[in-house]
Amino acid sequence: MKNIKAIIFDAYGTLFDVNSAAEKCKDKIGDKWEGFANFWRTTQLEYTWLRSLMDRHKDFWQVTEDSLDKSIKVFNIDPSMRNELLNLYKILSPYKEVPETLKTLKEKKFKLAILSNGTPSLLDELVKSNHLDNLFDDIFSIEQVGVYKPSSRVYDIPIKKYNINKSEIAFLSANTWDVSGGGNYGYQSIWVNRNNNIFDNLDLSLRKFFMFIVIIYLISVINTFLFLLISKLEFDIGSRVFPDFEIIKLV
Repeated sequence: MKNIKAIIFDAYGTLFDVNSAAEKCKDKIGDKWEGFANFWRTTQLEYTWLRSLMDRHKDFWQVTEDSLDKSIKVFNIDPSMRNELLNLYKILSPYKEVPETLKTLKEKKFKLAILSNGTPSLLDELVKSNHLDNLFDDIFSIEQVGVYKPSSRVYDIPIKKYNINKSEIAFLSANTWDVSGGGNYGYQSIWVNRNNNIFDNLDLSLRKFFMFIVIIYLISVINTFLFLLISKLEFDIGSRVFPDFEIIKLV
């Protein structure tokens, strides 16, 4: 792991549960809350990609509002819930293992950062509301370059700040398109497969390879947390022993 100088995380869907806003309103929304939440997220992402392709940038908060407005209409949600849902989106809940994971990595003296589509103010409120702000060295927003992931201009932001090689960054994301974007750029990409998904065919493949790796895994028999395993090994057990984490390498 000597070659890794910074560990960078995606925020939405990786550190923070994007469905938690709708879940907190499920008593009002009813059984369709999860479908609504997934549709909101999918539409939000589609809008970021389309705006990047059209070169018609709006910041992530505006995109989040626009995608929510469509989702409310599609799922026939009470429009009066709009502000409540948006306010909850600003303080999304982290996944349960995240705080202890970050603390463990911080204790190992890794430089930690977020690289996200979110605006600086959104990300600042998000980490502070969850008391995680003291764990990050930097929070990078795509607003610095005015285009969304997976543009290579986004992944270039930390490189310019840290003045290190691309391969010296471990990049973690739950979004396969983001993992592919970072991997194609040159990061050591790690897929946080939270939903037992199939990896997209975007010129990256899951494969065995010999390298220094970081594996974060949750151990929770007595509500303990996870540990950091850093070792040099032939990686062929990830999907069986660590089902939420898979290593991606450029073909």
